[in-house]
Amino acid sequence: MIDNENNVNEPAEEESFAELFEKSNRRTERLRPGSKVDARVLKIGAEWVFLDIGSKGEGVMERKELLDKDGNLTVAEGDAIPVWFVKVERNEMRFTTKVGTGQAGLSALEDAYRAGIPVEGNVEKEIKGGFEIKVGGTVRAFCPYSQISLRRAANPAEFVGRQLLFKVVEFAERGRNIVLSHRAILEEEERQKREALKDTLKEGTTLTGTVTRLMPFGAFVDIGGVEGLIPISEAGWTRVKEIGDVLSVGEQVTALVKRIDWENNKISLSLRDVQADPWEGIAERFPEGSYHTGTVARLAPFGAFVTLAPGIDGLIHISKLGAGKRIAHPREVLQEGDTVEVTVEGVDRESRRLSLALAATKRAAEEEERSIAEFRGKGAAQTKDSMGTFGDILKAQLDDKK
Repeated sequence: MIDNENNVNEPAEEESFAELFEKSNRRTERLRPGSKVDARVLKIGAEWVFLDIGSKGEGVMERKELLDKDGNLTVAEGDAIPVWFVKVERNEMRFTTKVGTGQAGLSALEDAYRAGIPVEGNVEKEIKGGFEIKVGGTVRAFCPYSQISLRRAANPAEFVGRQLLFKVVEFAERGRNIVLSHRAILEEEERQKREALKDTLKEGTTLTGTVTRLMPFGAFVDIGGVEGLIPISEAGWTRVKEIGDVLSVGEQVTALVKRIDWENNKISLSLRDVQADPWEGIAERFPEGSYHTGTVARLAPFGAFVTLAPGIDGLIHISKLGAGKRIAHPREVLQEGDTVEVTVEGVDRESRRLSLALAATKRAAEEEERSIAEFRGKGAAQTKDSMGTFGDILKAQLDDKK
């Protein structure tokens, strides 16, 4: 099923080889050696596989490239596979999935280097500065540590013995110095996935991903072959000191796409925005004058923050911490982690602020006010009893004159 334009055996076409070759060149002028194409398997023959490469026509590749180590086919007719354009040979467009599945010689590797075609190699062992890679069973090449993955591997030994795809980034001294990069393959795959996401991923979208790594500033999440970052400030409504306290590698999370910066390849995610807002109904849960028990979360020069519930912190101003005495810093009275009873003095839903006071201080003040009120009341009663009414006093004076 080779394209009729290229089939020199087609009796209806009486064209010279030069004309056919010119047509082939016109059709493939946008396909340069090394161009990647998403092809569909049309037919699998005894030695060749025929490919539909879309508007560019049809191509062929060797059947043995699609066999596993046991000699079984890894694809079926109708499957879609990525292939690389190699060249036009015998008026046919030749493609490959990779170089190195067979006995790839130095010439094949040099072609792969010039055309940017991936090569398959086995990671033989660790050597100084990286890994020794064997390509095609005989050719030895070098892959630096920095080029074996997207990020420096914590355990380089885990790559030894693996069969990977590489890009030939250096071919020198007639093949005596060959440098490979697996990272370049991964970066290209990530770029393609990112391009595909541009059409579907929007700010405000809620999605599910997998935590891939934790950093002091947040957690990276795989959202379909591309990583997004959950900053530590977006990890929840509560104040998070260590990202590992709320997330772990391999965990599935649902997050909201906060910001997208395609130019700098940055996707910011938020866990907090998909969680219930703890400040909803705050005035009903923590009304003014109510008493609650909380934990001192942190101290600042101007006061102490107390956590009353997950995501709900209130502030005891420093002026309310000294029990009437002036203090220089809240640490003179409280320490982080202390359990304290507080009373709510003010609720500001819009600004998400709770004004608190120490319950003991508040109760002492209230008791003092009651004591003063009682003292004043008793004093007034005693004065009334001791002096009596004006009439009583006048009567007593008249009685004395008698």
